[in-house]
Amino acid sequence: MNDPTPEEIAEINARILALETEHRDMDKAIEHLTQTGYPDELGLKRLKKRKLTIKDEIARLKMTLMPDMPA
Repeated sequence: MNDPTPEEIAEINARILALETEHRDMDKAIEHLTQTGYPDELGLKRLKKRKLTIKDEIARLKMTLMPDMPA
């Protein structure tokens, strides 16, 4: 795999920042739902699943920024 260009690195970093913001927003939404008297269990499950997907995507993108290690 080739190393990303400076433009690709900038795009990846911007995507990571956007995903991190969305991940924090998911935290707030989950907290809000759990603090209400009648949490929407299905909605909570969907938010938590989306939050995990975002976390995985952030990790994947960060891995693309790491230089390849020789075997």
